[in-house]
Amino acid sequence: MLAALSLPLALTGCTSLDTTAPSAVRAQAASGERAAAFGSVDCRRAKCIALTFDAGPSENSPRLLDILKEKQVPATFFLLGKRHIEKYPELVRRMADEGHEIASHTWDHKILTRLKPDEIREELQRPNEEIERLTGRRPTLMRPPQGRTNDTVHDICRELGLAEVLWSVTAKDYTTNDSALIRQRVLDQAGRDGIILLHDIYKGTVPAVPGIIDALKERGYVFVTVPQLLAPGKAEPGKVYR
Repeated sequence: MLAALSLPLALTGCTSLDTTAPSAVRAQAASGERAAAFGSVDCRRAKCIALTFDAGPSENSPRLLDILKEKQVPATFFLLGKRHIEKYPELVRRMADEGHEIASHTWDHKILTRLKPDEIREELQRPNEEIERLTGRRPTLMRPPQGRTNDTVHDICRELGLAEVLWSVTAKDYTTNDSALIRQRVLDQAGRDGIILLHDIYKGTVPAVPGIIDALKERGYVFVTVPQLLAPGKAEPGKVYR
């Protein structure tokens, strides 16, 4: 059964939004399929959770990548184009080279539900092209700014081969630089199949990451990328996952 969740107006730009849970994607996949994995993780059996970071790369990203490498944790990066991908191309390559999932957060963080179709298409195509040029792989996932999406965005994502990924855990790290508070907010909301939203552009966020990882590992969680969380199922273009 697909998980249909009603999200608030401030998040999506519409009154309700059908989203699909990771467990539903896995359940729909053929029972004999193997799960794509970081190592040998199978989220049908393991207690998985996904770290995701929006709006980078930034000057904080090298430290974050060092932490993730040290802790042997993969993440999913939803990257911005203007002033980020174009400013830190070497970090985009490093993210890909170190096994992280590279996805799009649009080119200029415009609210997609306020744009015309051609403008939405440009916001999504430009980062895809740059990421593919830098990494050799075109993104299959995107996250709409502020989580605001609608049927027009879905249709254009389907056309461009993109699935939309929202989140189930947010530290609201854009409201505070208190690393201890950011850590606690994540730990208070974390659950199996959780998709954690953080931003490596804020100075309080990266220092909170080691404590988040250590505490969740102690609780038995295994960190995976978003595609690994869905495996052996796959995200379908035009659909929304949370």
